[in-house]
Order: sequence, then C-alpha cells, then structure tokens
Amino acid sequence: MSEGVAGQPYPDGFGEGETPVPHPLLGPVLGFLGRWQGRGQGGYPTLDGDFAYAQEVSFGHDGRPFLRYEARAWLLDADGAPLRPAARESGWWRLQDGGRVEALITQPTGITEILTGRAEDGVVDLATRTVALTPTAKEVTATRRRYTLADADADADADQGTHGDTFTFVHDLAAVGQPLQHHLSATLRRAAGQSTRPASSWNSSVQ
Repeated sequence: MSEGVAGQPYPDGFGEGETPVPHPLLGPVLGFLGRWQGRGQGGYPTLDGDFAYAQEVSFGHDGRPFLRYEARAWLLDADGAPLRPAARESGWWRLQDGGRVEALITQPTGITEILTGRAEDGVVDLATRTVALTPTAKEVTATRRRYTLADADADADADQGTHGDTFTFVHDLAAVGQPLQHHLSATLRRAAGQSTRPASSWNSSVQ
C-alpha cells in the first residue's frame, strides 16, 4: 500500500529573508529574487511593425546555487488592454565562482537556449552558447540577454547583491536569417506586497 505525500517539503524562496537561506554563490543575483511585473516594447525586421507587451517574471531558489526562472508575456493593444497570450519560457540560472553564470531557458515554441555570462554590480549579461530547435521551430541562431537592476550603480555590493525595486531587460536576437539585433526591451517592478528585503518567516522573445 503506497503512502500519500503530505505536501512539498522544500518550497522555493523568493527573498533573502525567507526560508531557505540562499546559497552563498547566489550573492551576485540576490537582488533579482522575487516576482516582477512590467511592460515593454518589441520589434524585428520580419514582423509587421513594433508591438507593446506586458510581462510577469519570477526568480526563486531552493537553497542550492541556482535560480529558477519563469516568464510569461501577453501583447497589448493601442489602449494598453490585453490582446492575446505571447511568449512563455522557463529555466535555470546556475551560479558559479566569480559571478559566472550558466543559464538554460526553454520556450514552448520549440526553442531551448544554453547561455553563459556573468553577474556583477547588479547586471546579468548572458549570450547563447548553444541553441537547440525542435523540427518545427522557427530558426534562432543566437541571443543576448541583459538584466540590470535600476539602482545597481548606487547600491552594488559583491557579497550582498543589489536590492532594487526595478530592473530593465534587453533582448537581442538573431533569427530567420537576420543578424543579431535588438528585439525586446522592458522595465519590470516588484509585484505589490514584496519588499526588497522580505521579513524572515523571475523574457524573452515574444512570438
């Protein structure tokens, strides 16, 4: 007779003051922990004009030296109202010594990216090392992603991270025969009810 499972014994933490305690290697990216919401603009030569979108992003951890990343976006009409679902992706940021980052990001459109880069002074800069495509996915050959905490220059601390309430995201894309170039940019803010230091008790190609 099998026994039931009472519940998840190791929930993710979304802030420095929450359980579990963040792994020391997460120091350079502690400022990104939490849930974020915002808006952005995008465009690409193969698309019919620029577009506006909204996005939710979350970064969590379970005490080990990697972040769980999830993002979803939806297109907005000219009045800012939701138009239709757009990009979704999820993955992991694996932190290494010296602020080195290895990232894995998967999209339901059949694209998986493996990226490498660095996290320092409130900035995470990642570029693709490998792109894997399913047989029916659109051609993507390279990307670059840059995440910047808004107050990185003022509050950066190599050991304790940067604790801003806003971050910007810029995504460059090489796809369907086009060279690497700007695709997306967005500004996201912490979701309501979250602080930069919680009391003890998270795009992407829009397609």
